[in-house]
Amino acid sequence: MPTSKKTKIVATLGPACSTKEVIKKMIEEGVNVFRINFSHADYDDVAERIRIIREINQENNYNTAILADLQGPKLRVGVMKEDVVVKEGDLVTFQTTDDVPGTPDNVYMTYKSFPQDVKPGEKILLDDGKLIFEAVSSDKKANKVVCRVIQGGPLKSKKGVNLPNTKVSLPALTKKDIKDAIFAIENQVDWIALSFVRTPEDLKDLRDLIDKHSRHKIPIVAKIEKPEAVENIDKIVAHCDGLMVARGDLGVELPAHEVPLIQKKLIHRAKLARIPVIVATQMMETMITSLTPTRAEVNDVANSVMDGADAVMLSGETSVGNYPVQVIEKMTQIIEAVEDSPLVQIPQKQPQIKTNRFITKHICYHASILANDIDAKAITTLTNSGYTAFQVSAWRPNAHILVFTSNRRILTQLNLLWGVDAFYYDKFVSTDDTIDDINKIAQESKFVSKGDLLVNLAAMPVANKGMVNTLRISEIE
Repeated sequence: MPTSKKTKIVATLGPACSTKEVIKKMIEEGVNVFRINFSHADYDDVAERIRIIREINQENNYNTAILADLQGPKLRVGVMKEDVVVKEGDLVTFQTTDDVPGTPDNVYMTYKSFPQDVKPGEKILLDDGKLIFEAVSSDKKANKVVCRVIQGGPLKSKKGVNLPNTKVSLPALTKKDIKDAIFAIENQVDWIALSFVRTPEDLKDLRDLIDKHSRHKIPIVAKIEKPEAVENIDKIVAHCDGLMVARGDLGVELPAHEVPLIQKKLIHRAKLARIPVIVATQMMETMITSLTPTRAEVNDVANSVMDGADAVMLSGETSVGNYPVQVIEKMTQIIEAVEDSPLVQIPQKQPQIKTNRFITKHICYHASILANDIDAKAITTLTNSGYTAFQVSAWRPNAHILVFTSNRRILTQLNLLWGVDAFYYDKFVSTDDTIDDINKIAQESKFVSKGDLLVNLAAMPVANKGMVNTLRISEIE
């Protein structure tokens, strides 16, 4: 049985966790969601990993989810001729016409509309911000941009480029992303993350693609890693199903010292919108090669949980690290040590806007408050769409959130949500029988025992599978 922590762990797949044995151990130590990074993905390889995860789920009655992470418009320089080092004050020309090996004076850039988009005075960052250039002039006809080096160092092949001040004309969904997304949809992944989101339109393009290729809704995670996205956050949360605080590129595009407060603001914004939020990048980086994390890393994971993250994410630590199982074990220990602290404060504003789901939202809100007041051990909810699970999870009750559904597609999807455990249940008879039934399952699964109180949410009449309209308190006999 995987751990009963409430904060979820997202782990990136890679060569370090390619066998069934390692993947199963990782799930047992606390992985709830596996991430496929499409920046480095071979389709045959990915299909095999998905098969393994689903096989483990089936054999052990687990609900491990799969998140497909699209690369987005990642800009890069070309291959370098030899060891190129640039110094402060040097002039370097970036050109988009000839893919020839780069020299200290002339470097190929994969981003074709670079000369048209960049303006003099704008910053160009390379290799995660290790090198900084400033655009001096742009020759749009010759497809060249002359830049001055502000911060020098080794200019290496195929390194990523960030343009924090430039309005990049590339779409968030590149040709590669469209191909990868269709592959992910065909393989029925549970969530799709879109990189370098800037506006709600970026999300709409992905949503249209999902609608075209899938009969089922696949929820979208918007990765926040550009200053534009931070500015547009209110519009973005209205068009996505989850957020990722992608601190890697965010800390390059913005000064690194601004990221901690942005992280807190983004988590707070996601909680007000009642959508899950993942905190990602460099969480346990030293555990790629060491069995012990630094104190700062332990603090970082703990603080992200205390800020209210639904999930914390590992990248290189599990994809290429030496200790993919131990890093999960360590992360679970940190989560369990802090997640029940009264110091964890989540915004608890009750629903105000009268939408068609106003009653359901209110019932979920009051169920969470009531469960805390009477010290209920679990809140159970019957759902077909998963909506009530999102709502109750966002209110962060002390009780376990047990979700019962006959919709197999959402069983794994819900595994990203804080505090949620989902069960397959397809007997919708009378309300009394159904609630007795699910209380029994909660007891058999060791979430509750004799004398415990539960808060049950249901839609009456149960057989109609409508919106939740009923709240009931049960005692386990």
